[in-house]
Amino acid sequence: MFYSTRSKLIASFLGVSFLVGAVSLLIGGQLLYKAVLSEATKRVRLDLNAAREIYLARINSVKVSLNITTLGFGFRSALRKYDDLELVTRLRRMAQHAELDFAGIVTGEDETLCRIGPNPVPNERHQTANPIANLAFEQGIPISGTVVLSNEFLSAESPELANQAKIQLLPSPKAAPRAEKEEPSGMALAAAIPVFEGDDLLGILYGGILLNRSQKIVDKVRDAVFQQEVYKGRSIGTATIFFNDLRISTNVSTLDGKRAIGTRVSKEVKDHVLEKGVTWTERAFVVNDWYITAYEPIEDIFGKRVGMLYVGILEAQYIDIVKKVLTVFVLITVAGMALAIGLGYILADKIMSPVHRLIKASQQVSEGNLSPEVGPLSKDEIGVLQNTFKDMIVSLQERDRRSRAESEDRLLQSEKQASIGRLAAGVAHEINNPLTGVLTFTHMLLRRKDIGDDIRSDLQTIAKATERVRRIVKGLLDFSRQTKLDREPTEINRLVRSTISLMENQALLKGVGIEFNPGKNLPMLTLDRSQFQSALLNLIINALDATETGGNVIVSTGITLSASDAGQKVVEIAIADTGCGIPPEDLDKLFDPFFSTKGIGQGTGLGLAVSFGIVQRHGGTIWVQSEVGSGSTFTIRLPLEGQRE
Repeated sequence: MFYSTRSKLIASFLGVSFLVGAVSLLIGGQLLYKAVLSEATKRVRLDLNAAREIYLARINSVKVSLNITTLGFGFRSALRKYDDLELVTRLRRMAQHAELDFAGIVTGEDETLCRIGPNPVPNERHQTANPIANLAFEQGIPISGTVVLSNEFLSAESPELANQAKIQLLPSPKAAPRAEKEEPSGMALAAAIPVFEGDDLLGILYGGILLNRSQKIVDKVRDAVFQQEVYKGRSIGTATIFFNDLRISTNVSTLDGKRAIGTRVSKEVKDHVLEKGVTWTERAFVVNDWYITAYEPIEDIFGKRVGMLYVGILEAQYIDIVKKVLTVFVLITVAGMALAIGLGYILADKIMSPVHRLIKASQQVSEGNLSPEVGPLSKDEIGVLQNTFKDMIVSLQERDRRSRAESEDRLLQSEKQASIGRLAAGVAHEINNPLTGVLTFTHMLLRRKDIGDDIRSDLQTIAKATERVRRIVKGLLDFSRQTKLDREPTEINRLVRSTISLMENQALLKGVGIEFNPGKNLPMLTLDRSQFQSALLNLIINALDATETGGNVIVSTGITLSASDAGQKVVEIAIADTGCGIPPEDLDKLFDPFFSTKGIGQGTGLGLAVSFGIVQRHGGTIWVQSEVGSGSTFTIRLPLEGQRE
C-alpha cells in the first residue's frame, strides 16, 4: 500500500504541507522574534529616557528646595548672625519637606557652620572634604548633580548614612574582577547654593539624597514607567542605579525575593557604558532572569562617569507571545497537514477511480474479453488515457478479427491444399505409368525410317503434348509430396544472392533489371536450403514473367516485427516487380493449385501453391500486395526463435 499512487499522492500533499509549515515556522519564528525583540528594544529605550527624566527631576527638586530656602528673609538674617540654632531648625524643616538625607551650611572651604545630623554644630570648623560645597565655593555659582561622597563625610553628616552607604559586594559570575569586598563610599544627588549679601559670600547651603539602598527613585521609575504591570506575579519592569558597576539602588530581586543590592553588572556592559560612555541596549541576563535592557552612563558634577542608570523589561512576556504565535502556527500547520491528508484521499479517489477501472479493463482484456467497460470518460488527462485505451481495444478487436480471418484463410488454404494434394498424388500416380508408356512408344515410333512425314509430324505433336502432361504430373507430385525438411543453418542473403544469380541471364535476355538490397546483421536461419531456393525461384520467375522489357525486379531482405505476434522479430524477404499487377478478384485465388494468370500452355498454376507450402512448412507466411498497372510485391516472413523485444 505504501507504493500505491494513492499513498504517493497523500505523501506528496503531506510533504508539501510539512515543508511549507516547517519553513514558515523557521522563518516566521525568526522574523517574529526579531520583530518582538525590536519592539521591546524600542520600548526599553523610551523607558530609559523616562527614567533619566525622573532622575534629573529629583536632582532639580533638591536644587529648587535649597534655592527657595536661601531666598527666605529669616534664613538670610540667621545666616548673617551665624545663629546656629535658628539655622539648624530651618535646615531640618527644609530637609523634612524636600526629603533630604543630609543638608548643611559651610562658610569656607571644608568649614562647616551647621548641619541636620546628630552633631548639628561641630566643635571644630574644619571637617572632611565636602566636594559639592567646595565646587560651589570655588565657582561662586549654584551646583547640582550626582556626587560621590566618602564614608568619612557621611559619618560626619550622620553615622546612619555611613552605615547605609556601606554595601557588601555579592558574587557576580560575569562581572569584572574587584579586589575589595565592600564599597564604603556613597553616591548622592546633591546641590549647593551660594548665599550672597551684596558682593559678600555669606555661606554655601548644601543638601542631597543618598542613593545607596534608596528605593524611592527606582520604585518611582517602575511605577511611573511600567505602571506596576505584573506578569506571572512578577513586575514586568525593573530599574537600577549603579555606583560604578555596583547595584546600590534597585528593584531587581534575587531568587529569595530580596533586592539585588551588592550584585554587579557584567564586564561587557561595564566596558561599553563606563569605559566607552555609550548607551547599551541588548538582551541580557540580569541577576536571575533574562531582560531586554538599556544602560546609560551617569556623570558626576566633575564630568566623570561614576555610575549607570538602567531599566529592563522582563523578556519572558515577549517570549511567551512568540511561543503563543508559534503555537498557532504549529496548529495551523497540523491542521493543514490533516487537511492535506483528507484532500489527498479525496483527490486520490477521484484520480485513481478511472485508473482502477482501466486496470480492471486491462485484466479483462488479458483474459480475452475485448469489450471491457471503462466507465464514464473524465475531462482531464485520465480521459485522454481512457480514449487511448478504447482506441487500443478497437485496434485489438480489428487485429483479432484480421488474425481470425487470416487464420481461417490459412486453415482453409491448408485444408484445400491438403485435399488437392491427396487428389493430385492419386491422379499423378494413376496417370504417370500409362503416360510413361505412351511417351516411350511415341519415341520408338519416331526412330523408325519407314513412316511418312505427316505421320512423323503427328507423332512429334503427341510427344510434345505428352511431355507437357508429364511436366504437369511432375508439378502435381511436387505439390503433393510432403517430404521431411532437411534443415541446416543458412545465411539468407547468400541464399537469395545465389538464387538471383541463376536468373540473371534470363533477366538479361528479357531486358529486365534485377537487383538485390540485402539487410544488415541478419541472423542465421535453419532452413531446407534446396526447397526454400525452389520457392524463391518460383517467385522470381513469376516476377520476371510479369515484368515487361525495361522494368525492374527488386529483391530485399531485413528484420521487422511480426504483425500477428507482438514483439516477435521476423526475417522479411520481399520480391517486388514493376509489372502489370494482379486484379483484386484474383488475389484470394493466387495460391490455389492450377490457378494461373498466364495464357493457356504457359504455366501449370502450381508454382505459387508449391512455394506457399514450402514457406508454410518452415513456419513462415507469404502474402502479396498488388496494384494493377503498378506491379506486385510478394513478401515472405520467417520467425526468429527467442528474438523478442
